Amino acid sequence: MNERIRVPQVRVIGEDSQQLGVMPTGEALRHAREAGLDLVEVAPTAVPPVCRIMDYGKFKYERAKRDREAKKTQKTVMLREIRMKPKIDEHDIDFKVRTAEKLLREGDKVKVSVMFRGREITHPQIGAALLEQIHERLKDVSGVERPPALEGRFMSMILAPVKSAAREARPVASKE
Repeated sequence: MNERIRVPQVRVIGEDSQQLGVMPTGEALRHAREAGLDLVEVAPTAVPPVCRIMDYGKFKYERAKRDREAKKTQKTVMLREIRMKPKIDEHDIDFKVRTAEKLLREGDKVKVSVMFRGREITHPQIGAALLEQIHERLKDVSGVERPPALEGRFMSMILAPVKSAAREARPVASKE
């Protein structure tokens, strides 16, 4: 029987991003050791698999450093809640709307909840009308992320800040 043993082949990319071609895995490892670097598989699903000769420790360090820098610049969006009851007075609604507007301009999402007590739950249309009134007052600084929904004895909706309103709140410092 004249069977040949198939040696796994890989496509190798050198340390300077030049193509070294397709070669047996053992030969690719030898090239990497001669250079004092590691052989890293970068595309295992390709035919043949693609490997790169690189310093893997340095690669991991630079990737972690890049991720830390990206994390510094990202803004975490908080979900803040404003609660009220269906029998709220007009002045109190104004106060709650001002608070919600301030939070939205800071870039946070706002969950507006109406809490029903006792028999108030038999009139959910009052809570829905109250939430709709608040949405109308805040439509220039927010958009509805989740429409009003009844969850137990709370009816709530989530408002997300509109991008332009969040930018207006944080003035950019000039270079003067």
